[in-house]
Amino acid sequence: MTIWEVLAVCAAGVAAGAINAVVGSGSLITFPTLVAVGVDPVVANVSNNIGLVPGSFTGAYGYREELKGQRDRLVRLGVASCLGSAIGGVLLLSLDPGVFQVVVPVLIAVACVLVVVQPRLSARLAAGRPHADSHGGVALWLGVFGAGIYGGYFGAAQGVLLIGLLGSFLSEHLQRVNAAKNVLSLIVNFTAAVIFTVVAEVDWWAVLAVALGAMAGGFVGAKVGRRIPAPVLRGVIVAVGIIAIVKLVYG
Repeated sequence: MTIWEVLAVCAAGVAAGAINAVVGSGSLITFPTLVAVGVDPVVANVSNNIGLVPGSFTGAYGYREELKGQRDRLVRLGVASCLGSAIGGVLLLSLDPGVFQVVVPVLIAVACVLVVVQPRLSARLAAGRPHADSHGGVALWLGVFGAGIYGGYFGAAQGVLLIGLLGSFLSEHLQRVNAAKNVLSLIVNFTAAVIFTVVAEVDWWAVLAVALGAMAGGFVGAKVGRRIPAPVLRGVIVAVGIIAIVKLVYG
């Protein structure tokens, strides 16, 4: 890549890191940018995943106050994310890329619906389970596992999926849900990155450009996202989800 292409990818990384910290779907910015500057799509997907890991870390760190008291829950759900991501990474390297193209928009649409109905759904679930598992139970574990598979395979809008799941099964404020989402997204991205680094072709210049931008964007996104009221944040999440569906369906 030329210096201008590297700068363009780095700028896309800033935007992606900020969006990932607030909602998710930052890959919908960096992945097309890498392809646009001439990186092979599969290599771009792999390199993008690795490059976004530092941004995922800074985004999660920025929400450290909201993470207090969630350690046990995140350890349990983190196992699901790790296992799912490993499977998704293997699928990316072995399956026809068209396999998930039909399923992914549907998953994002379901997640958007979950985000919209989350307050009422959470209230009903809490009323029906007065002694509910604070970790969300088996259903949430399996949902996070499935989101991990998707995230390891591609990852765009995995944040929307995770927020929809976590917000529906946990009686938590949306900002604490978002903080948990950032940690689980970090686990998914890091697990897939380890696999890709070992067995896949990687464009390390692309990784460096995305990583530098995503680190800065993650800090900015966390500072902004923590100040957004829950209803507004919910609207942003749904808007990003709709954009993700349009981009994935119509390219």
